[in-house]
Amino acid sequence: MTELNAEYARRAIVEHTQRLAESAAAAGPDAAVPTAPKWTVADLVEHVGQTHHWVAEIIERRITDPAQLPTEMAVLPADPGEWETWLSEAAQRVADACSDDALDAPVFNAAGDERSGAQFWLSSVLNESVVHGVDAANAANRPADIEADIAAALISNHLAMLTSPTWEMQRAESAQAIRGTGQTLQWLATDTGAWFIERRPEGATWRPETQQADVTVSGPAQSLLLTLTRRRRLADREATGIAVAGDIDLAQHWLDNTGHDAD
Repeated sequence: MTELNAEYARRAIVEHTQRLAESAAAAGPDAAVPTAPKWTVADLVEHVGQTHHWVAEIIERRITDPAQLPTEMAVLPADPGEWETWLSEAAQRVADACSDDALDAPVFNAAGDERSGAQFWLSSVLNESVVHGVDAANAANRPADIEADIAAALISNHLAMLTSPTWEMQRAESAQAIRGTGQTLQWLATDTGAWFIERRPEGATWRPETQQADVTVSGPAQSLLLTLTRRRRLADREATGIAVAGDIDLAQHWLDNTGHDAD
């Protein structure tokens, strides 16, 4: 699985959360978020800040039992002028919690995969910071920029979640929909990384490799990430530098059935 150096990932959480805060300030609290239609910018800021604080507490307390997960959420400041500082503190707190010492400590991993709990949460929080940073940028009509290696790591994290041992418990309809009879999809980054998916009767699997597939979707890692996380439409692929070869309906079906709860 494509993973980042932990120190780099921690810095990226802080940096991308700062970008999110700047976009949120530019857009204003009541602005709609086009790529998360149920939310305003205020909702977006609250979600990201609360998530960062919540995850930090899980790691700080070394929680291993899901029944002991925090139930109280951090409170969004009433004054939007305080949001940038609040988000910055939340990002730094969770980055500090994911210290090198914590990475191998016993901590609950919601995916139930081979990663340690802190490694899982580090990737998850980076995903929150980056993808929701794109949401905030869209709300402010600002360009979004995701480093290719970060985008590649988040694509791997996205696929790891969709094929994790706990995905069927969390999203049974999605897990069922992405089963198949051997259909294959290749996601190929033109700047870094490749991801090969096979849809089997027992569930979907993926490997970080290049193979002949029923459909190949290629383009910059940023564009692939934003398409996979449904921030960009496959139909708008020409504008984002994406090319599709093969069964486009197969790729669209995958996208239609792989949304996360926070989309």
